[in-house]
Amino acid sequence: MWGTCEDRNWNPSRRQALAAGSSALLALLGAPSALSQVAFGDKKSGHPLMVVVFLRGGVDGLNTVVPYREDDYYKQRPTLHVPSPRSSDSDKALDLDGFFGLNPLLAPILPAYREGQMAILHAVGSNDATRSHFQAMAAMEKGISYEGERTTNGWLARYLAMTAGPSDSPLRALAFSDVLPESLSGATSAIALNDLSSFQLQVRSEAQKPFEDERAQRLKDAQLARRGSLEAAFKTMYSSPDSGFGSSGTGVLETIAELRKLDPKSYKPEPGVEYPANGIGQGLKQVALLAKNNVGLEVACVDMGGWDSHFGQAALLGLLMDDLGPSLGAFTKDMAPLWSNTVLVVMTEFGRRVNENSTLGTDHGRSSIMFVAGGGVKGGRVVSRWPGLAPSRLDEVGDLKVGIDYREPLSEVVRRLRPEVNLGELFPGHAGQSLGLF
Repeated sequence: MWGTCEDRNWNPSRRQALAAGSSALLALLGAPSALSQVAFGDKKSGHPLMVVVFLRGGVDGLNTVVPYREDDYYKQRPTLHVPSPRSSDSDKALDLDGFFGLNPLLAPILPAYREGQMAILHAVGSNDATRSHFQAMAAMEKGISYEGERTTNGWLARYLAMTAGPSDSPLRALAFSDVLPESLSGATSAIALNDLSSFQLQVRSEAQKPFEDERAQRLKDAQLARRGSLEAAFKTMYSSPDSGFGSSGTGVLETIAELRKLDPKSYKPEPGVEYPANGIGQGLKQVALLAKNNVGLEVACVDMGGWDSHFGQAALLGLLMDDLGPSLGAFTKDMAPLWSNTVLVVMTEFGRRVNENSTLGTDHGRSSIMFVAGGGVKGGRVVSRWPGLAPSRLDEVGDLKVGIDYREPLSEVVRRLRPEVNLGELFPGHAGQSLGLF
């Protein structure tokens, strides 16, 4: 246990640094093996950026992008349906193309759609028919048809490996999440963290309760001095040829120094842009901060959970969409200076059953929606091989069939950003048709 951190001249020995500071470094990067996962080099700018927002829990695509011209939609959902744009209801869907309408809570993304910067895809999914969150997410994050197929890493990890270069940044791939998503599993240049402020050496302090101002300031100064001493000790230790850590530890400290210059609280988005004070909003805000500061970020993953709507779906999705819509809307506007070299993908593991259940929710289904926005996107349209909602058009258990393999749009995103990538190796066994997204 550390003391009160009041000693400004605290000078840790090499043994003390190893005993206490190593755990801080490991926690810093969010996983026990993180030091060996990070490849360090000079930061570089100008690389395209892929931002993947994963909505975990299975989004109800039918109430997100509403097929309001389908009578069977209203027959199957007498209570949970979103009113047609042609109705007089205040919460009616926002017309997209004369057949589909957008949930009104997602109105903040409508400008990007209408300006042709966002395409909406419907009836998207994988070949995984288990309707298991774990297996469906695993299939998509591994970039395979269904979870039973063999692969040793995630599709984004393969993407990073195929596009790696000698001067790649240590911040090449970030996930704003508690753990590294499976899509980045196996990546040698990926970091998971909850927020940028947590990316620093942590030293223990007993100053957990408010003190009078002078004492609180002394404790704060002592903690900062202690952190500086710890970093100096690590720098000395790692510079030794027999340290056993190579360049990894030095790279960690260099990365800390880089990130310390970036303060999310003082970040100023583009004029008129305001990010919501929620998890998804703050995650996207920090992605924009990093991208604009040219730290070499190429892949960013942001998770948003809670979409499993078995019970009381209207209230649940209302809260979630009220967070998601403004967050995506802010990001699409804030990234305007870098938009031509950025692609945003919003996806989910599966959709929901067409008919509502007895608890005013929907059960696990098959296909759902996907959003693709960014530079070069041929947006302003809903892209779908629509299977239909008539009972005879549903699958054997009553779900909307998959019309678009999720790897089709992802392949086009990759082709747009890094055309040198071998798509056959990135998505093994997949040879989809072009959707013309770019």
